[in-house]
Amino acid sequence: MAVAALPQAMDALSRRATMLRDSLRRSQGNTDGMVAILGSFDHRLSALEAAMRPTQVRTHAIRTAHENIDRTIKAADGILSQFDLARRAEATILRGPHEDLESYLEAVDVLKGIIRFFSSNKNFKSSEGVLNHVNNLLAKSTLKIEEEFKQLMGTYSKPIEPDRLFDCLPKSLRPTKGDHEADGGGRSDHPSKGLETAVYRTPTLIPPRILPLMNDIAQQLVQAGNQQTCYKIYRDSRASALEVKLLLAGERKICDQIFDGVNFNKGHCFAELTANSIITLFSFGDAVAKSKRSPEKLFVLLDMYEVMRELQPEIEEIFEGKPCTEMREAASSLTKRLAQTAQETFSDFEEAVEKDASKTIVQDGTVHPLTSYVINYVKFLFDYQSTLKLLFQEFDSGTEAESQLAAVTTRIMQALQNNLDGKSKQYKDPALTYLFLMNNIHYMVRSVRRSEAKDILGDDWIQRHRRIVQQNANQYKRVAWAKILQTLSVQGAGSSGDLTSSGVSRATIKERFKSFNTQFEELHAKQSQWIVPDQELRESLRLAVAEVLLPAYRSFIKRFGNLVENNKNPQKYVRYSPEAVDQLLGQFFEGQQWAEQKR
Repeated sequence: MAVAALPQAMDALSRRATMLRDSLRRSQGNTDGMVAILGSFDHRLSALEAAMRPTQVRTHAIRTAHENIDRTIKAADGILSQFDLARRAEATILRGPHEDLESYLEAVDVLKGIIRFFSSNKNFKSSEGVLNHVNNLLAKSTLKIEEEFKQLMGTYSKPIEPDRLFDCLPKSLRPTKGDHEADGGGRSDHPSKGLETAVYRTPTLIPPRILPLMNDIAQQLVQAGNQQTCYKIYRDSRASALEVKLLLAGERKICDQIFDGVNFNKGHCFAELTANSIITLFSFGDAVAKSKRSPEKLFVLLDMYEVMRELQPEIEEIFEGKPCTEMREAASSLTKRLAQTAQETFSDFEEAVEKDASKTIVQDGTVHPLTSYVINYVKFLFDYQSTLKLLFQEFDSGTEAESQLAAVTTRIMQALQNNLDGKSKQYKDPALTYLFLMNNIHYMVRSVRRSEAKDILGDDWIQRHRRIVQQNANQYKRVAWAKILQTLSVQGAGSSGDLTSSGVSRATIKERFKSFNTQFEELHAKQSQWIVPDQELRESLRLAVAEVLLPAYRSFIKRFGNLVENNKNPQKYVRYSPEAVDQLLGQFFEGQQWAEQKR
């Protein structure tokens, strides 16, 4: 029975296989069709993309061009606005400052703004041409401003009228109509009391409304680099208003004109007319020359001596002739007396510097007030070089004046150095002694190098004193740090007690670490309050200390640190890492207070 059913099963299986093949053929056909469709879509999309690409490129180009146009328009607006400002400012500059000075100065500021604009935008093609044009306008404006300044100074620097001076006196001291008729008429009954309570008013030399404009002009001239021109205009204008000599020369001219061709001793008349005024004027100089000498008066003496030397030719001209011999001799005598007093004051100053016994101690070792005072004094002296050379020639014409000035300056510097040596011995700490000398000698050297004294004292003086600075720095380093460096030495570390395999006493090593901590903290607490004011010198000194201390400390920790690491409290011994020590060295010589250090 089973055999009979086999053919039927085979037929059924054959039909099913046929159906499966048909199904697979249809599926394959569908797949092929779908692949063809998808391929067609891919081809169409590629074609569409290729067709769209030029449009996208053009769109991007249009957008970029639009953005560039916007930027160009904005830049053009900025440039055009600057051109407009330049055009309006140019018109004001060409008109000149005389009609409206304030607007003129505003126009100058506008031109400076235009220069700043185009200087920061030099990629503009027109920038170079505009800058040249505006700079030319500014150059013209500077010349016009100079002229305006000169004119204003001349207008408002006329000699002040006596009546205006009387108006500045208190009412109780002003002359009245009855003064010439009766003594005391209209005057205070107690002149001394009136003088004590009198209030004097300073005369108005230049109208207040003009002063701000003059200030603006001066600023413009200085900013344009014309400091000397500005100074000369001011000096010449004001000096002409303040010279008494103009009154004397005018009086001589009037005297000569009135008595021209008249059989009359006009020289004698002029001498009698002016004698009292001149003798009174010169007596003031005599009083200054005879007064108690002090270093500060030297500059007054030099000013007066310089003025008298300059006036000597005019005095000879105005007071010519035998009747005026007394005035000429008085002037010459005053000039020599001023020179003599100035030279004696020089000697006094040199002696005062060396023997200065002030008890002032700079606790932090910085530059002493005496040092800065003397150096500034010497700097001021070099403003009077030409006058000093004339002064030396008054008494020693056989020696070159410049060498005399160099000798005087060298003696003053040596006197200062001698005094500083004495003051340095007031310190109980030898390290602070050397730090003090280092700071002060360095200040002297630096000041000389930056002033005209360099040309007078010479390079040899500078090099010699730079070596002195270095010697004091080395002595400070040796004295201040020798003890703590000895603590880090391995010599004697294994003398007794619990010896390790390397023959080192563990107890001694502990004591060495503890001693280093204590000493370093004491040095930090003390020397961070000391001051080295010059930054370069301060950093150099710190580095010199670090180059000696840190290698020794690192070596000590590396060799013996393991002997204390296993203790219950290793931080008790190795309290600071080498990096921490280096950081703390950076606080030395800053002048910090202890409270600040604790914080």
